[in-house]
Amino acid sequence: MRCAAEWAAPYPRGVPDSTQLPQAWVAALNAAVAAGSIPDIPQSTNTPQTNPVYPAGINPVGPEVCSATYKCRNPEDIWDAPDGVFASSFDDGPYPATAQLMDFLTSNNVKTTHFMIGINILNYPQLFLQAFDAGGDIAVHTYNHLYMTTLSNLDIVAQASRGRIPRYWRPPYGDSDNRVRAIAKEVFGMDTVIWNQDTLDWSVSTGGTTQDRIHEQMTQWLSGPKSPGLVILEHEISDQTVGAFIAAFPLIAQNGWKFESLAEAYGDGPYQNADDSTSDDVVEASIVDGAGGRDLMSSSASETPTQTVPAELPATTSSSASSSSSSKTSSGISVRFGYSWTAPALFSSLLAVLLL
Repeated sequence: MRCAAEWAAPYPRGVPDSTQLPQAWVAALNAAVAAGSIPDIPQSTNTPQTNPVYPAGINPVGPEVCSATYKCRNPEDIWDAPDGVFASSFDDGPYPATAQLMDFLTSNNVKTTHFMIGINILNYPQLFLQAFDAGGDIAVHTYNHLYMTTLSNLDIVAQASRGRIPRYWRPPYGDSDNRVRAIAKEVFGMDTVIWNQDTLDWSVSTGGTTQDRIHEQMTQWLSGPKSPGLVILEHEISDQTVGAFIAAFPLIAQNGWKFESLAEAYGDGPYQNADDSTSDDVVEASIVDGAGGRDLMSSSASETPTQTVPAELPATTSSSASSSSSSKTSSGISVRFGYSWTAPALFSSLLAVLLL
């Protein structure tokens, strides 16, 4: 690996400046907008610990917007695993707890899909490499863990990355809509991943839940129906969140579930230009044009200091973690009601430069 100062130099320590993006990225976005592939949906607004709100007259669960925050299911997004599959993934890494998680996964000869935050990779490069070198799938959780629907098109693009090109991204706080998911797909080729159960493990350190409560939930879900399969939102942010997973791990096999990383569960591989994290078949490619480019973020970026991005924050106080009813629109999009607001997330990863 390059020395830290060398590989980290092109990457901002704050929020990337969207006026300094690689021109190819901007051109790809502009072409998608001109082709009508990016819906003209207004940005939402929000205050901390609240759901983003759209302007008056905009229906967040209508087929034009289909906000994942409000549990509208776009059929192109991943919410459920295949029947009988526990599709494992962890958000917000790398953190010091990543080491404990990787030791456990390696000792059990399994792997997970890590939705990592770009700024955290800058802060903990060796923990990123521990996950990558062990064969863990690296996916995108954005650069700064922001609410994506509150951002402009260019600022959404600025939250993306390069290297081995991840196939999957998860929007922070589950905050995606048809505009955001279209940018992810049209500009970067990435599929949006949400989840169908949430332990709220991110709140264990603040008293929002307990390890005992998490274990009760995991026991309930793992002893329940196997259709659909499970995509549970979990975090590698503390010894407590990782410990809750470790405590529940034996229940997966005991209840007849097949444990796979989320990327394994869908069979297409974690990357668009390589088979997996340990393969030597990487095709050198631009994330926007599929060949020949090695775009790096300009070093002329916002220098506003930021701390390591915190774990997910609650947005409502509803107690139910699962949907109580659903309906389908004429476009095939399903909308779920009676939910507790949960939290996934979008674009990050500094793969290539860390591995040079």
